[in-house]
Amino acid sequence: MIRSYATAEELEAGFRELNADEQRKAEALLEEAAIIIDAYNEDADLDAKKLVSCRMVRRSLGDGQSSFPMGATQGSMSAGGYTQSWTVGAGGSSGELYLNKLEKKLLGLGARIGARSPLEACDV
Repeated sequence: MIRSYATAEELEAGFRELNADEQRKAEALLEEAAIIIDAYNEDADLDAKKLVSCRMVRRSLGDGQSSFPMGATQGSMSAGGYTQSWTVGAGGSSGELYLNKLEKKLLGLGARIGARSPLEACDV
């Protein structure tokens, strides 16, 4: 069973009203976001999973008004040559679901340093 950690209505809160097509898309993206989140940390707090799901999908849907993607850290636009260029931070791309550094931290995935020896885990 596919599940999501937030609904389209929860996604709209504090964001913007979604039309019917966007609501359907949001529901599908929320399910996809849940799979990505669980791949990183299935045991994360449910409130954190809900917040991160909403942030991921909002970024993907955009604000519906601006001509540049949400999450873009740099951008340029030209009129005569019809050129448009954007740089999206945190390793994602426009429209793609991804976790940024803060969202990973919210899920309990901070910077961790460690090592494990495969020889110590062996039962020889």
